[in-house]
Amino acid sequence: MIVDSEQPFKIVYTILSHEYLGLIFESFVVQLDDKERLSLAFQNIGSANAREFDAALDETDYELVNLIEAMNPEVMVKPHIKKGTTIRAKEYLHKIFDNKVENKRNLELQNLLRERTEELRALILPKFVGKRLFEMGSDGNPVWKEIKVNAERATVLFHFYKNEENTHYWPTIKFQGKPLEWQYKGAYLLCNEPAWLVVKQQLYSFEKGIDGKKLSAFLNKKFTPIERRFEETYFKGFVKNMITHYDVVAEGFDIKVDRGTPEVLLVISDLPRNNPDLFGNEEELIEEDKIVFELRFKYGEFDFPIQTVDSETHGNSVRMEVVDGYYTFHKTVRSTQKEKSFGKILHDMGMPVRTGRFALPKTQAFEWIGNHEDPLGEHKIKIIQKGVLKGKIYHIGKAKITLEVNENIDWFDVKALIKFGIYLVPFAKLRKLIMQGKAEFELPNGEIAVIPASWFVNYAELFSFMEDRGAQDAMVLRKHHLALAKEMEQGDLVQLTLSRKLERLRDFETIDEYDVPSRFQGTLRPYQHAGYNWLRFLNEFKFGGCLADDMGLGKTVQTLALLAYEMEQNPGFTSLLVMPTSLIYNWELEARKFTPDLKILVYSGTQRIKDPWRFGEYDLVLTSYGIARLDIDVLKEFFFNYVILDESQSIKNPSSNVSLAVNQLKSKQKLILTGTPVENGTMDLWSQMNFVNPGLLGSQNSFKKQYLQPIEKEHDATKSQKLHAMIKPFILRRMKSQVATDLPEKVINVKYSAMSPAQEKIYEEIKSYYREKIIGELQLAPRGTQQFTLLRGLTQLRQVANHPKLVRDDYDGESGKLEDVTFMLQSTISEGHKVLVFSQFVRHLAIVKEYLIKENIPFAYLDGATRDRQREVEKFQTQDEIKVFLISLKAGGVGLNLTKAEYVFLLDPWWNPAVEAQAIDRAHRIGQENKVIIYKFITRNSVEEKIMALQDRKLALAGELIGTEESFMKSLDQADIAALLD
Repeated sequence: MIVDSEQPFKIVYTILSHEYLGLIFESFVVQLDDKERLSLAFQNIGSANAREFDAALDETDYELVNLIEAMNPEVMVKPHIKKGTTIRAKEYLHKIFDNKVENKRNLELQNLLRERTEELRALILPKFVGKRLFEMGSDGNPVWKEIKVNAERATVLFHFYKNEENTHYWPTIKFQGKPLEWQYKGAYLLCNEPAWLVVKQQLYSFEKGIDGKKLSAFLNKKFTPIERRFEETYFKGFVKNMITHYDVVAEGFDIKVDRGTPEVLLVISDLPRNNPDLFGNEEELIEEDKIVFELRFKYGEFDFPIQTVDSETHGNSVRMEVVDGYYTFHKTVRSTQKEKSFGKILHDMGMPVRTGRFALPKTQAFEWIGNHEDPLGEHKIKIIQKGVLKGKIYHIGKAKITLEVNENIDWFDVKALIKFGIYLVPFAKLRKLIMQGKAEFELPNGEIAVIPASWFVNYAELFSFMEDRGAQDAMVLRKHHLALAKEMEQGDLVQLTLSRKLERLRDFETIDEYDVPSRFQGTLRPYQHAGYNWLRFLNEFKFGGCLADDMGLGKTVQTLALLAYEMEQNPGFTSLLVMPTSLIYNWELEARKFTPDLKILVYSGTQRIKDPWRFGEYDLVLTSYGIARLDIDVLKEFFFNYVILDESQSIKNPSSNVSLAVNQLKSKQKLILTGTPVENGTMDLWSQMNFVNPGLLGSQNSFKKQYLQPIEKEHDATKSQKLHAMIKPFILRRMKSQVATDLPEKVINVKYSAMSPAQEKIYEEIKSYYREKIIGELQLAPRGTQQFTLLRGLTQLRQVANHPKLVRDDYDGESGKLEDVTFMLQSTISEGHKVLVFSQFVRHLAIVKEYLIKENIPFAYLDGATRDRQREVEKFQTQDEIKVFLISLKAGGVGLNLTKAEYVFLLDPWWNPAVEAQAIDRAHRIGQENKVIIYKFITRNSVEEKIMALQDRKLALAGELIGTEESFMKSLDQADIAALLD
């Protein structure tokens, strides 16, 4: 080692000339002699040995060592030499730079290497400040001539002298306020971009990042002459550019400089729809008219756009003027920092004017202007309309709306004061525009007013529910929209005035306690009494309602208590109860038990007398949905006291014949009962709520636009919350876990079964077939075809998971699930317990039924074809020897009280957990005294396991809207489908 790191040494940097790369640098450590002078003992320093000399290196030295190492020719050419090639860097450079061999590839490589060398020079040179720099001697001495590195920057002044014949151009340099003699002095440039100049062993850098090429031409030349014939082009291009970027002294023409404070302009203009979005917004195409905001700054007579990050003007703008051959340049020295401050001010106001322009939908744009009228004025930012299409002049200013909702006898009166600037706008006119989705209208002064975007969001629903009662500029709102009015009052959107009576019910929770009528023969549990109070509250205020308690909580007895009250208060009035045919007998039994004084007519069967006047002889008429549809012309002739629909999800489709029929029934009040008010989607809710409270959720079309599409398509949580708030007062939903604390414990177990080998083989065959078919249809077939194929495929897979006999009659193998089910049936029967066995597939029940017959096990049976349902129920409930009840899920989902069962077997998982819950509730309901144990039988590694996982993720809509979602297919996305078929 030449330099001993234990002895004093110094790190130095050296300039040397490379035959191909030009001026490059090297780093050395040099031993110091006993007088601390640089000796002739030196060696190169690089990243490999730098740590040996750490005592004399600071952070900048380490950076320089690494950068200079990157400039080493060996390192520079390494990325360009093919792997496996043994050519050395020197030979490679000679080949690339050989003038005798010129080709495109060589020229490209030469440029790449030169550009990279220049980039490294620009990075290295500023770091030499405070370091020792030398020129290398011809003998390789790294400390031949020392160069002083000046920290202070020099300035350059460019001179133009125009005379009759030509124009002279030359630069002068000043350092520390004094002229620098640099021409004809052997000066040279170490770097061009930016310029670093060596003069008389001193290194200079420059203010404003001077390009070295503008100095190199004058190292050995006083000036450059420009002939008269090139003058105009020269002045228009080069001279104007020099005046823009640098300090220029002119003779023979003028340079006028303006350094004033800018006037701030926010220029707005139209951007027509369906134009490509030029402002970096997310949409590829603009779907509606937008307004472009552009930030500009006016200096004197001229205004300029905001300067971008990559702007090359350095804050200056220059305009050339020629009068009679005399050139005048108008230079505006812009206040860059001041301009940036206004950009930040606007950004803080919510106007991110990036690159000087930003686009907003027209309704949002003018609302922003109106909302920021005061702060814009405070900061003296002027709104200028420019380039507006079709000659429109828009109204600039605040828009204000004040709404009053005042209680009347049967409705709310709605009054409004609407102002755009100084102009009052008729309420009816504005409401009509918002309902039509129109945002613009003309003011008396000819300006175009734009309705704020927030008004469409905040008031469109309220306006859609209003009705015109003929008075000028006056609207009314039905009282069942009190919840909406209350919510809007809380949001400071309306002023609400209520009577003391309605004021007491603003939260719909202050409900009086009512005595149970004497004609009701029974005892209501506390939560059932609360439900009765709620029904009386609806009765008092003439509201319709939906009693949506969980299965088994006693919706029937709560309703009968209300009907007993109506019999006492309004004797001689008749109510109508419509339900599925299978429930008529159950309702008749319950009514005779709890309200024996009610005169009941069962309006059913082929022998029914179609005479509407006969209904008046009874307190309660029981009929089915089918009869209501067939006999609507008879039923609609009678005015009932109450019309009550049980299992009201039967009218979930508003266009079905049943829905159309029951909506023709006439009554003083209406009530619906259901455990699942939402099965398929949000429209189920509209259909049922529109029956009990017409107009509560607006028209079917407006409901689709305002709620259904935002909730189901866009997953809009705010819309879900609004809809929930509107329906909340009129739906009473109690979960069994919340109120029926006196019910015995319910335990749910999952029993996993393994497929038999033969069963698994068939399952994999069917899965492979449908996976290929469905994945293909996902790309090509219509959505309806995809759903049909998917449902068919999943159904077959579920059936095979139960027993292959469900899809293949000739199958004679075993089923893993059947083995487990029969084993557990034997166990429960032997212990004396009763069990309900549910399956969606009747053929699956038939297989279990065949086993029971073979084993001489008595059972009850119920599916859709069973004629005497009640006989089967009573057989199971009353006969001790009947331990098993086979029930199809569809036929046994409603209207059964099977409290003798202690076990429930669910043989196949269903898409909707609520349907399974209904089955469980046949046993776990009021009257049950034993613990109810539920077993869900799931076949491992089958679609059943995947369905269970999806059940947890597919009920967001149901949770928000108090119901459940049965339309499993609609909720599946492509990822879900792939997972099911995996």
